[in-house]
Amino acid sequence: QVQLVESGGGLVQAGGSLRLSCAASGIVFRIHGMDWYRQAPGKQRELVARITSSGTTNNADSVKGRFTISRDNAKNTVYLQMNSLKPEDTAVYYCNSALRRFDWGQGTQVTVSS
Repeated sequence: QVQLVESGGGLVQAGGSLRLSCAASGIVFRIHGMDWYRQAPGKQRELVARITSSGTTNNADSVKGRFTISRDNAKNTVYLQMNSLKPEDTAVYYCNSALRRFDWGQGTQVTVSS
């Protein structure tokens, strides 16, 4: 049974930082590229960042230079370091495999106040 458990969200002022974590179980983590998505109220879920199984990363234009995705295969965990946060980054953040889509976890809420 695959589980994706996101954590690390919270309330932060604009310009602040947060580090999100996503712990995966039930998969051979090291072979999966991993994605971070976010969904703001009334909007579609959007891809924020991706890291391949070999560690190559790619970010959406809206977060380039501010967000960094990384992974620790020993801990079956993918991270999203978010710096210089803006109110428009407010959303529920989710992770999932880039190799195949599993059931979504509960996500973690990020709220950025102006």
